[in-house]
Parts: sequence; C-alpha cells; structure tokens
Amino acid sequence: MKEFSTDLRKVREYESEALKGHSENKLPVFHMKVPMGWMNDPNGFSLYEGDYHLFFQYHPYSREWGSMHWGHVKSQDFIRWEHLPVALAPDQVYDKEGCFSGTAIEDNGKHILAYTSVYYEDGIEEPDKIRQTQSIAIGDGENYTKQENNPVIDKKLLPEGASLVDFRDPKIFKSHGSYNMIVANRDRDGRGQLLKFESADLKKWQYMGVFYKPEKKLGRMWECPDYFELEDTKVLLVSPQDMEAEGLQYHCGNGSLYLTGKEREGHFCEDYIDCLDYGIDFYAPQSLLTKDGRRVMTAWMQSWDVNSYPEDFIWRGMMICPRELHLEDGKIRQTPVRELKQYWKNEISFEKIKVSGAVSLEGIRGRVLDLTITIRDMCCDAVEIRLAKKDKKYISIAYQPKQQLLTFDRKYMQCIRDIVNERKVELTKRSDAITLRILLDIYSIEIFMNNGEKTLTSLYFMQDDYDGIEFVSYGGYCEMDICKRDIY
Repeated sequence: MKEFSTDLRKVREYESEALKGHSENKLPVFHMKVPMGWMNDPNGFSLYEGDYHLFFQYHPYSREWGSMHWGHVKSQDFIRWEHLPVALAPDQVYDKEGCFSGTAIEDNGKHILAYTSVYYEDGIEEPDKIRQTQSIAIGDGENYTKQENNPVIDKKLLPEGASLVDFRDPKIFKSHGSYNMIVANRDRDGRGQLLKFESADLKKWQYMGVFYKPEKKLGRMWECPDYFELEDTKVLLVSPQDMEAEGLQYHCGNGSLYLTGKEREGHFCEDYIDCLDYGIDFYAPQSLLTKDGRRVMTAWMQSWDVNSYPEDFIWRGMMICPRELHLEDGKIRQTPVRELKQYWKNEISFEKIKVSGAVSLEGIRGRVLDLTITIRDMCCDAVEIRLAKKDKKYISIAYQPKQQLLTFDRKYMQCIRDIVNERKVELTKRSDAITLRILLDIYSIEIFMNNGEKTLTSLYFMQDDYDGIEFVSYGGYCEMDICKRDIY
C-alpha cells in the first residue's frame, strides 16, 4: 500500500469528511465546481486511460487563496465530474509554499504531472527569496509519487536575466521521442517570455532557449501557457498579468490571449494575436485532445480582482463549460462541447417573432438552459435580452445594431458590493443578423456570438427563483428566432 505524507493524508481525510455533509447552497448543474474552499487555475487537463482528468489549484481549508494543493476530478463527457482524492499536497521542502499550476500527459501507461514547486530560498520568508521551480509527479490516475530528484528545473538552468520569482506553469508534451516543457517567465526588461526545456527521461533537463517573447509589452508576466496544433496551425494560449486596456480588449488586467503561427527551429513565430474571451470571469485556459480528435478547452471562471461570491458560500471557484476549438479564417472559434446535448430537455422554439417593446414568451424561462437567439431586421435603436429576471432584478445582454456593439451588464443582480459589472464587445452583423447562444447556469453565463466568433463569460449571483426571460426592442422593432432547451 502506498505511503502518503502526513499533509496529503490530512487533506484527503478532511475533504472526505467535509463532502459527507456537503449540501449547502444550490449548486451549478453543468459546471465543475470546487467541493469546498478555494479553486483557481485548471491543471493537468488530460486524457488518461479513457477518462478526462482535470486537476485544479485548491485550498480546501478556506474559501480564500492559500497553500496550493492539486484537487482532482475526472469525467467521461466533460459535464458530469467525479471527485477524486487530492492528488498533490505541499509536503516537500522544495514545494512547501505551494504546488502551483502545471499540466499532464499520458505516457507508457503512466500519468505524468508537471507542476511548479515553490519554496523560500535559505528559509528566508521575503518576497525576493521566493523560488519557483518545476517538478514531476507520476501516478496511476488517483495516486501520484513525486520524483526523488525534484525539482527537475531550477535556477541553475535559467538564462541570465530570467526571474527566479516569476517562473511557473509548465506545459509538458512529447515531441520526436523527447519530453518538452514550456515554462512562463518574466525577463528583467519587464516583459513576459516563455522558456523551453527538453529531457529524454523526465529527470535530467536542459535549457533550449526562449520559445517566445512578444515584441511589445503585453502585461508584466505571462502565466499558464498552453501549446498545441489546431488544423495544421500552431496555437499558443497565454494569460498575461497586468495588461493595460486597448479599445474593448484586456479590460480585466489579467486576461487570456491566443496566438496562431508557426514553429521554426524551436521557436514560436506569431502570425496573429487576439483576445480569447471578453467577459469579466475567464482566466488560465488549458486544453486537451479528445479520444475522437477534438481540441477541447476549459478555464477558470473567475477574475482575480473581482469577488462577486456571496459571503455565506463555503466554496469559491468554478470552471467554464468546456469548449471545442476550431479555426475559421485563421481565427479561433469556440463552441460548447457537443456532449452537452445529451443533457437537453423541454425544447421550446419560436420563429419570426416580432419584438416591439417588451415581450415574454410562454415556456421561455429558466436558470439552467441552452438558449439560441437569432436577431434580424433590426429597425430599432437597441435590442435587450433580460435573463434571471424577477421584478427589477435581472442580468442584461443588449445590442445596438447601428454601432454593432454588444453590452453585457450584471449590475442589477443581487450584490451589495461595488464591483465590475459591464463589458462591451464589437459584434458585426452577418447577413443582417446576429446569433447568440447563451449557456445559463445557476451562477454563470457564457455567451457565444455568431457561432463562437467571440465569447463573453461572467458569474452572477441571484436567488434560484429569479428565472424570467424578457426580450425588449427600443425605438422600433426587430425579428427573432428563439430556441430554449433546459439542461438537467
């Protein structure tokens, strides 16, 4: 029987006991949530022995960020998740300040985790003495053993000028028989950069050079890199910290970008860069390749700087509904995983409904649903969709056809704090129409515009009986096709 460390055994026992009586708060129906405590970045999103595994940054002992563990769930369909025992605890000298984010692969029947191990150099607890290093753990889908020679990548392998403090979130993959890691780092010039390392055996690693560094400064530090091929195009996902807003992009400060390009002589060459999501709550995306060859992405559904969770919740943290990624005209398109259709019920459709003023439709209501709306013939100043509505409380999606501008607003949700509530997105009409697919769960909304051309993700918090849906046209009329499917 495997010998567990005291810290790992303690957290597993704590979580097991806590889950037995876990019934407080109405729970999301089709979004993966933390069982208790705090959750942030997805980690190790991977296929192993036929199951989709997802790990996550986890502090089970409170709903605030704290000593980072790796929580663990698995699924067959990305919608229903089975909770597994905590996979990693900060129980070694080299990771006692936290097991930070990382990735995973299946190789030779083993599940290989690459994670950032954090400690204070010389035991001096000062900010400039934090050391972020990279370590390996290998397991069987439930229990994981950290390598004896961890950390496998530390300051001895870093180039001159590379930060020892900001060096984290390894992306591990195999290429031409060798193991590769791309690790986020901050250079001394203040720009984020991605460094590449290679190994033949997971134990001895060598530095291969700067994999990618942007020409202009985009944030202070690049976190959570993901790297993959999508339809013969190389794609890089990154989450820069402390970005400045440009037009309607990067308003979160800490946001997520995607880059498309090519790899030449071990370096990524960018062709195109764009915002991955325009919402308030989206960060640290990570992807995997499914059994049938689809690229599926998940992400943390929260902002670092905006805490909208009610004070009585014992948990804090959800993931997006996983999304399929495609390329169209060189740009990423995102759609909810097709497995979601297995959970549809009570379909109700209306075609060519003329909306002038405020309209409610029989059967079109609910808080857990997949709602598709096509809006055309917009002879009006604006069109608004009000969701989770009761009395004067609701969340709003509004479109101004002349400006071709979509606005999401949650200021009328049940919140007594001054927080960010609004985002705007340029949305071009297609054949004089726009299409919105809206995934609504108890506490979240995900908007897919024009078949996933752009997305907007946000949390919101309302009592579960706030379930009305209203359509409003201002200064004229428009025509709508509406299809609502409940999700169970």
